[in-house]
Amino acid sequence: MIRFHLDEHVHPGIALGLRSHGIDVTTTVEAGLRGAGDRRQVEFARSQHRVIVTHDDDFLKMHAQGVEHAGILYCHQGKYKVGELLQMLMLVHDCDSAQDLQGVLQYL
Repeated sequence: MIRFHLDEHVHPGIALGLRSHGIDVTTTVEAGLRGAGDRRQVEFARSQHRVIVTHDDDFLKMHAQGVEHAGILYCHQGKYKVGELLQMLMLVHDCDSAQDLQGVLQYL
């Protein structure tokens, strides 16, 4: 089962939408990580086996540098409307497993 962690720039409606479908999700604000560095976000998500959802391309660089993570789902900010991104994340949740995404960078 995939559990998500939303970076601080991801619209808060995404968390509400995922939860309304019974999907486990945390947000940067809820985790007390607002303003924390990206590496701290990765450490938090990895420690809780959560796939990070982000618009921040710094996560792409960390992946390329070999930083360990539980999975990164990257979407360029503004590429999708909130409802479209929500549907994509629900599809990932339904079709992939946490093991499938371990250490994987996936572009949405």
